[in-house]
Amino acid sequence: MIVALAAQKGGVGRTSTALALACEWQRKKRKTLVVDCDPQRSALTWAEVAAERRRTAPTVVAMAAGLSQPGQLPALAAGYHAVVLDCPPRRDDLVREVLMLADLALLPCGPGPTDVWALAESVDLVQKAQTIRPTLKAAVVITRKQPRTAIGRGTRDALAAIGLPVLQTEVSYRVTWQEALATGLAPSTYAPTSPAAEEVRALASELERLVRRG
Repeated sequence: MIVALAAQKGGVGRTSTALALACEWQRKKRKTLVVDCDPQRSALTWAEVAAERRRTAPTVVAMAAGLSQPGQLPALAAGYHAVVLDCPPRRDDLVREVLMLADLALLPCGPGPTDVWALAESVDLVQKAQTIRPTLKAAVVITRKQPRTAIGRGTRDALAAIGLPVLQTEVSYRVTWQEALATGLAPSTYAPTSPAAEEVRALASELERLVRRG
């Protein structure tokens, strides 16, 4: 299973979500790879923190344009049960290349109106990829949701006409995320009984069901 986190707008929790999913699948005894395609290399930095603290973590590698070439990602991915790609914002060329390899494109969307508006560009990229690869699945996940706020409640309604399915699972803004990632962990391995961990587990399970539906 190859899942690409692809969103053209920054600040929507793309890297955090990628790492959380990877750690959850690794926790479930699935050999997991994270591919850091973002020049900021935040996922790679997280992996270095995890190694320094002797954490059990997914493998993290950095790749850029050309990753679809023979001997690159396709060869590497064959050795893993799950592969999570953290795509950079504003890199249409690289995202298009990734979408030619992924089983599922996951588009994180924050709770604000500007996040919803900015999603249109990412949706367009995905839909164009689906015309070439009809088997490519795609979905939007609401991230950084502010519970019990008007903005939080209205995001799903605002996404109704976006053109892609919106997952039932929503990821809220919680301090557990920052605490976990700062120590080389993720919500489900840092605080397994926390609401943040429950959301990550639900998200991972919903993605698995979506991919299995073939």
